[in-house]
Amino acid sequence: MLFSALLVLSISLVPTHSKPSEGQKLGSPFLYKCFEEAKKIVDDAYKYSRAESLRRVRKDVVQPHDALRLLKQPRGDTRSAVRSADYMAQTLRLVQEKVHTVHKRSLNATDLLCPEDLTELARITGCSAQVRAPNCVTTPNINKYRTATSVCNNLKNPRLGASNTPFTRWLPPEYDDGISQPKGWDRNRKINNFVLPLVRQVSNNILSTTDAGVVSDREFSHMVTLFGQWNDHDLTFTPFSPSIRSFSNGVNCDDSCERTEPCIPIPIPPGDPRLPSRPDTCLPAFRSAPACGTGYSAYNFGGEPNRREQINALTAFLDLGQVYGSEEKLALSLRNLSSNEGLLAVNTEFRDNGRELLPFSPMQANMCATRGRITNDTNAKEVPCFLAGDGRVVENIALTSLHTLFVREHNRLARRLKRLNPHWDSETLYQEARKIMGAYTQIFVFRDYLPHIVGDEEMRKRLGRYPGYSPNVNPSIANVFATAAYRFAHLAIQPVLSRLDANNREHSQFPSVPLFKAFFTPWRIIFEGGIDPLLRGLFGRPAKMATQDHMLVDALRERLFQFVMHLAMDLGSLNMQRSRDHSLPGYNAWRKFCGLSQPRNQAELGQVLNNSGLARKLLELYGTPENIDVWMGGVAEPFVRGGRVGPLFACLIATQFQKIRQGDRLWYQNLGVFNAGQRGALSSVTLSRIICDNTDITSVPRDVYRVISNTNPLVPCSNIPALNLFSWTDRPGILGGETEAQAGSEPYGSPE
Repeated sequence: MLFSALLVLSISLVPTHSKPSEGQKLGSPFLYKCFEEAKKIVDDAYKYSRAESLRRVRKDVVQPHDALRLLKQPRGDTRSAVRSADYMAQTLRLVQEKVHTVHKRSLNATDLLCPEDLTELARITGCSAQVRAPNCVTTPNINKYRTATSVCNNLKNPRLGASNTPFTRWLPPEYDDGISQPKGWDRNRKINNFVLPLVRQVSNNILSTTDAGVVSDREFSHMVTLFGQWNDHDLTFTPFSPSIRSFSNGVNCDDSCERTEPCIPIPIPPGDPRLPSRPDTCLPAFRSAPACGTGYSAYNFGGEPNRREQINALTAFLDLGQVYGSEEKLALSLRNLSSNEGLLAVNTEFRDNGRELLPFSPMQANMCATRGRITNDTNAKEVPCFLAGDGRVVENIALTSLHTLFVREHNRLARRLKRLNPHWDSETLYQEARKIMGAYTQIFVFRDYLPHIVGDEEMRKRLGRYPGYSPNVNPSIANVFATAAYRFAHLAIQPVLSRLDANNREHSQFPSVPLFKAFFTPWRIIFEGGIDPLLRGLFGRPAKMATQDHMLVDALRERLFQFVMHLAMDLGSLNMQRSRDHSLPGYNAWRKFCGLSQPRNQAELGQVLNNSGLARKLLELYGTPENIDVWMGGVAEPFVRGGRVGPLFACLIATQFQKIRQGDRLWYQNLGVFNAGQRGALSSVTLSRIICDNTDITSVPRDVYRVISNTNPLVPCSNIPALNLFSWTDRPGILGGETEAQAGSEPYGSPE
């Protein structure tokens, strides 16, 4: 019946001279017409958005959301995946609208299309290419080295954990329309008998504080905070659609507060202390791009839910994708292909006291041309943004310093391996150095970082001894991890990035930088003392303590990108808006998922938070604990013993890393990845030693994640063990096999 209606409709909409080509189905002419119209809408929106973005960043004043959007722009294969998803979504929207116009009936687009039509639509939009299984048999060295995309890590399910695949869901999403409409999109819709509060109102009432009252962490250094961000950029990147205007009505998301795909503006509540509250005033925000073929029907032809899902542009594995790139083309562009030493490319114009700096980005849009504005020097030399495996490399200069450090370490390793094995070609040197670097990050995260975050109990329960690889474990990043749980560290960021001299005192020539003046400023690395003062600041100064009465510093809540415009962004509001865009279930649903109690009223919530006042303020906004945004509820909880998150986020973070480790065929402890001698050598690696080997810093604490103290003093670099590469000498007997017993059962990710 519905297919007949589609056929009639197609005849009425397709020009009389159009003839179905051989092999087309009966409904195909109509479908092709909708596709061509959708393609033009999307392509025109992309073209307009690119031109407008370039125009804006070339002006004297760059708006903060322009900078943020450029930072979140999909590139390369991710851009192709997003474009294909937009083609499909807009084609299906047009199908639905045209059917409704003719028949005055409200139908899902997929109710009107047979499986063959949807298969053809997937082909012409490019979506089928996004899910096609690769041939792992023909991939070279598949059992020895990772692919850049991590395709074929799981040989049974080759796209599991690969870049440009959807985040996984541990609980179903709660879209307003059951399919794709953001949670709370309808502001009058009640959820659990209450309307969701405006995210900016929650930020004002709960997160608001002043930088003057910052409490410093007595145990952990600022390195813990920045390392968390560094690690997050290895695992998660959720791209926006490249369009800044609505596909359906052409509204520019920056010029209007209308909610229309892909615009998801953040309204300003009445009486906002900083921003004018008018119907035409909002913080511009954009929806995360959908994954191909999701979000167009409550059910697909197999009867399974087909709700909107979001894309993770990065691999789910601890593989230092932020250094090497998570796409083949980008990975290649980051290499020095003129060298026979397997090196990564470095800057050819500037050095840091003789040491390597990151190469410059070839992007036309230079959002890093901020020096003249910040220094009020119209003659100041501007430089481009740096290029790295992750585009957020220039988000702040402390993050940039870690990127620089690890690129230097790759090149140091590659040169040493070349001296040990002169017969190795450039590809082997690159891959072997990359493999060692991947082991570094796995060890640092499991041995050194996670115990400080999730605490003793979760380490024992989920992250203890390595159980071995299982192809049945899905390592894909969970939506709740990327969108909420792993954003906990926003509350541990100091309002200042410290820069210290060789005596670990405030640098007289290059003093510490207010955080809001450290965004998109690679010139500070080049012209203001390089990375050494910043690294000393990270291990020599404490993290901010995330207390319940002092959550998010003004630099992030009120002054994010303020140096580029008066209307700054609010990171807390953005976090909650993103959770609603992805339609994550509320606080109690996740507490239940983790086997924790689910508070039903103010008294019980006060017990969970150990803070009756905070519980009262939250329920004045949300009405019920069920509705509390999961990020807000998670960061409000008191810390677990030995950690820096509450029980909910400790559970979600530990669960994610448990899956990442066990679902990684190329995990460094897995049989055959490294031999016993190599794993034994890797047991000595520390971030302290990497700093010693790649900077002019001569003394470091043994544990750079802990504050300097009597029990963790500064020691000369000569006292820090170095990695012995003897086991990588390529000669008979050195790279031999081993038994499975030799390979596994090491605690906390540390080898033997």
